[in-house]
Amino acid sequence: MSLPRIAIDAMGGDHGVRVMIEGAALARRRHDRFKFLLVGDEERIKRALDNHPNMRGASEILHAPEAVSGDEKPTQALRRARKTSMGLAIDAVKKGEAGAAVSGGNTGALMAMAKLSLRTMPGIDRPALAALMPTLGDTDMVMLDLGANTDCDARNLVQFAIMGAAYSRIATGLPEPRVALLNIGTEEIKGTDVLRVASEKLRAADQRLAMSFEGFVEADKINRGSVDVVVTDGFSGNIALKAVEGAARFVTDLLKSAFQSSLRSKVGFLVSRPATELLKHHLDPNNHNGAVFLGLNGVVVKSHGSANAKGVANAVAVTARLLEEDLIERISADLARGTEDKTADTAA
Repeated sequence: MSLPRIAIDAMGGDHGVRVMIEGAALARRRHDRFKFLLVGDEERIKRALDNHPNMRGASEILHAPEAVSGDEKPTQALRRARKTSMGLAIDAVKKGEAGAAVSGGNTGALMAMAKLSLRTMPGIDRPALAALMPTLGDTDMVMLDLGANTDCDARNLVQFAIMGAAYSRIATGLPEPRVALLNIGTEEIKGTDVLRVASEKLRAADQRLAMSFEGFVEADKINRGSVDVVVTDGFSGNIALKAVEGAARFVTDLLKSAFQSSLRSKVGFLVSRPATELLKHHLDPNNHNGAVFLGLNGVVVKSHGSANAKGVANAVAVTARLLEEDLIERISADLARGTEDKTADTAA
């Protein structure tokens, strides 16, 4: 099965062209049906392609004279969109020249450009940033919003839940993902009015949607595997994400320090190395790379800026899966079911 080609912002990410091209090449070695539109400095891309002959017949280069810097304000980046690799990659999706875009660049600029160029889907007020996170369960967990919208009302949260469940079904294969709202407690009386209203709306729509609404979940339970989709506003979501990432780094650094503290500890490390390698693999963000802007009229995936080639390849694989499974059509169908009048259901 052939796929629409994927536009790669080759200038995005902390490591630039070399790692973005290396990651795309790795993804293509795993799945030779992938094709790419490589956007950025033409000469630098050509030099990078010299090391990856498997990319030559599967890639086209679109020259972009400029790139968006990591500290650039979204408003500044928007003014230069038509000259930057990020802006031209998104524009290729808008024009139908690519099925999706992947960038490791400035998140705020990517969100602003994608929203302005692609617009939101009918029935969606605001797009949300969603990502997969590891859990103790059998599958990863989807969390959104992770920073695109700092203030949200109940309607936004309901839309996020519907989009997150559709994404989870694609990413995890679960037919009815368990969805919960992030809150300071699990009791129905806890939290803000916005959360309680959103909870009521989701309970009312639960039976019409391919998901199971579980109510509220606390932050210390989000990685336990008890829910499959965690929904929150972008402010709380970004804080929760950074806290989880920081805790993961703390644990790995603490273990490293402990194992180096004495000769006995070093021997213990050798004995327990299989377990520590498994832990390292589970916590490595490159193995879960590829956050998605849900709710746009097009697929845009954000790769972590510090991702290595393996991480970029995983982001490309996520993008391809969303194209294969027609994410936008799934969200549209779920929105239609989730907003049906309950009287119509009763009459039927």
